[in-house]
Amino acid sequence: MARILVTEEIAEGGLDRLRHAGHEVVVELDLGKLLQVVPGAHALIVRSATQVTAEVLEAGSELIVVGRAGIGLDNVDVPEATRRGVMVVNAPQSNIISAAEHTMALLLAQARNVPQAHAALVAGRWERSRWEGVELSDKTLAIIGLGRIGKLVADRAKAFGMHLVAYDPFVSADRARQMGVELLPLDQAVAAADFLTIHLPKTKETTGLINRDLLLKAKPSLRVINVARGGIVDEQALADCVRDGIIAGAAIDVFVTEPTTSSPLFEQSSIVVTPHLGASTREAQDKAGDTIADMVQLALAGEFVPYAVNVDAAEANETLRPFLPLAERLGRLFASLTGQLPESIEVCTEGDIAGYDTRILSLAVLKGFFGAIVDDQVTFVNAPQLAKEKGVEMREITCATSPDFVNLITVKSAGHSLAGTLVGRRSEQRIVMVDDHHFDVPPAEHMLVVKNDDRPGVIGTVGTLLGSAGINIADMDVGRADTPGTAVMLIAPTTEVSDEVLAELRTAPGIISVIQLTG
Repeated sequence: MARILVTEEIAEGGLDRLRHAGHEVVVELDLGKLLQVVPGAHALIVRSATQVTAEVLEAGSELIVVGRAGIGLDNVDVPEATRRGVMVVNAPQSNIISAAEHTMALLLAQARNVPQAHAALVAGRWERSRWEGVELSDKTLAIIGLGRIGKLVADRAKAFGMHLVAYDPFVSADRARQMGVELLPLDQAVAAADFLTIHLPKTKETTGLINRDLLLKAKPSLRVINVARGGIVDEQALADCVRDGIIAGAAIDVFVTEPTTSSPLFEQSSIVVTPHLGASTREAQDKAGDTIADMVQLALAGEFVPYAVNVDAAEANETLRPFLPLAERLGRLFASLTGQLPESIEVCTEGDIAGYDTRILSLAVLKGFFGAIVDDQVTFVNAPQLAKEKGVEMREITCATSPDFVNLITVKSAGHSLAGTLVGRRSEQRIVMVDDHHFDVPPAEHMLVVKNDDRPGVIGTVGTLLGSAGINIADMDVGRADTPGTAVMLIAPTTEVSDEVLAELRTAPGIISVIQLTG
């Protein structure tokens, strides 16, 4: 059972999932007590208000995972978490629809002065002429960032008859054209726009991206919408540009400091503001709570976590994902096969899987290898760090085709090799090679590699010794060795073989060597 600390409001459905899984869920919403309550926690679940700093991570020395119930991670020190081997996960799909819809709400509110007119009317002023608006139809919308939310905004803006331009250095012109969007450099997109909406993460490169110099290139009709992250827009510069008539207005949902009730943006009647409501829908909160609960459970179990942001590999696609348990099992078995800490581990992928980014498979091998030799829990995050600390170099080799297998993973080092694949419709694991000897045996928690004289009676001797010790054989196969007159058995016993029985096997007639693998 793990202790999970929750420091902000999370949908109860997600917390119930964690409780039903047997975990202790501690809810402490007083952020002033964070440093006092984080020690002893294995998981920390936050939203945007909790600052997960280096100090917090140091206090939470037992943390395995930090889960952010949402998208943005600027409140989490991800590099420090990675250095400490703490996985950071988020829920990137949970609020994209809500954020896109709130963008459209602010776009319309800004175009038609809805909140200003409402405030005037309820205050007893009929100001119909003062709050004349503009249509969206035939206007140019510049989308800064064509990620998940930016694409949804583009789809919705098309329905209003808007002309779409965008700036995103990571999207090809062909892909943008397929979306009905014209890619432009940032300054040209700003100059062309009547409306501009931002959908970028907050990074060193994007902080202050929308500043006075950039806004001076805009048309006086420009209206800026930001439902992304505070700090991407220079708030003072934006307020000054609206006040001076350089641009027409803005609609802002996020701020440099949150919560806040004081900003230069609040002083301009042409600026619409909301208190970070982009993800504040019941549906988004439920999705975020459920998703982050699932991600935290996977991380605590040492499983592959699809939304881990600090795993040094591309996300495992549907082709690679079934091979992750096999790769990890190969790593564990290989640790027993080598019997020592090697200078390097080589992971070779062959066949169809070699055409993908296979770094995640190499990480799984490392995770299994170190999980077999260290006491602490090994994750996809800290496995590379353990390798670096212990001086083990990871080498990745890929081949386009395999002559014998549709797909194959081979682990090599220190004169040893171990290979496995998946077979059949159920993708069942098979060990197909040990030290260049070929087999076809399902991997097991305990396995024996027995090198012996190639003569009658040796297999019977091994079976008799194991049977006398009350050990049954679940699977076995015999492979010829390179040396004439010798053979190799790969045996999967139903239980671990004791040191005493191993000693008897090694001294039995015809037995050359015995290695017990633990997977």
